[in-house]
Amino acid sequence: MNSRRTITLFSIICVAIFAALIVWPRFATTQQEQAPQEKQQTPTIDEYQPKSTLVITEHKIERARFPFIDIHSHHWNPTPAEVDRLVKEMDTINLRVMVNLSGGTGEELKKTVAVMKGRYPDRFVVFANMSYDDLNTPGFGKRVAARLEQDVRNGAQGLKIFKNFGMDLKYAGGERVHVDDPEFDAVFEKCAELKIPVLIHVAEPSAFFDPWDYHNERWQELKEFPGRARPPARYPPFETLMTERNHLFAKHPKTNFIAAHLGFHGNDLERLGKLFDSYANVYVDIAAVLAELGRQPYSAHDFLVKYQDRVLMGKDIYEVNEYKWYFRALETRDEYFEYYRKRHAFWRIYGFQVPDEVLKKVYYKNALKLVPGIDAKAFPE
Repeated sequence: MNSRRTITLFSIICVAIFAALIVWPRFATTQQEQAPQEKQQTPTIDEYQPKSTLVITEHKIERARFPFIDIHSHHWNPTPAEVDRLVKEMDTINLRVMVNLSGGTGEELKKTVAVMKGRYPDRFVVFANMSYDDLNTPGFGKRVAARLEQDVRNGAQGLKIFKNFGMDLKYAGGERVHVDDPEFDAVFEKCAELKIPVLIHVAEPSAFFDPWDYHNERWQELKEFPGRARPPARYPPFETLMTERNHLFAKHPKTNFIAAHLGFHGNDLERLGKLFDSYANVYVDIAAVLAELGRQPYSAHDFLVKYQDRVLMGKDIYEVNEYKWYFRALETRDEYFEYYRKRHAFWRIYGFQVPDEVLKKVYYKNALKLVPGIDAKAFPE
């Protein structure tokens, strides 16, 4: 009896040892494989930059198919040497006319016009700006209108209104200047009289007004530039600014307005389309919002075809090597390529190739229609 128990116990031990020999190498390998993973730290959102393994046809376009007008650029007090450099760079990408929105007013504007248009009369357009130095003196709006009329005599071809207007520009008593403030009616009516466009920047991306948390898709940009956040304790709500802006458009139907950056409706093209349908005097540029169009290529294509007479080419921050992303998006159907500035978009974008006739309108025809004094003979029919 004891011998049977001994044999049985021995058999069990042998089976256990055999099973351990089979399982142990796998267990040891698994432990070895897991060990490095356990030690590796989780990357931050800035550190995690995966490289796509997608293999697909690419079209790297260095030069626009047609000559184009950049309706949205900034060059404060440029020197002759800077202007010479600009022209050489513009020639490499088929940029025929650049609109400098930062012309200033008075003597500053005259100087900028002389340096840019005086040297290259067919390559540059200069817009005037408002000065708020005498904002709190009665009759301000009429004085601005008079200054603008003189600026146009001195070479200005439009008016640019910067983002502080309506957002943090205030009267001496602390009251915010509203976008549709009646004090400025004389200015916008003067633009209609002079037949010059108003390129106006109202608000910021709606996400800047939202809570700055991990659900905010512009979190990374706000981390890099905290001053771009628009908390309700300091700024009016996004929708308040949109309501005031639209009222401004309605009040001045004879004035042509170009709403900068797709009017900050690039994330809601249906809403932008309704804006166009409501106000025949409103246009937009695509400056610095290519990522919005590029993440919705089907909708972007259809939108641009439908509203081809209302959208203008623009870049904003000038960097000659960044225009190629605009060319690639507008002219090809390339898929899933990186945007040139990660803080604007952690996502990749797609080409939404539009027909040539639409491309011509975005590149130059719409600008020729709105901005007086540009030589149309420099562009194809």
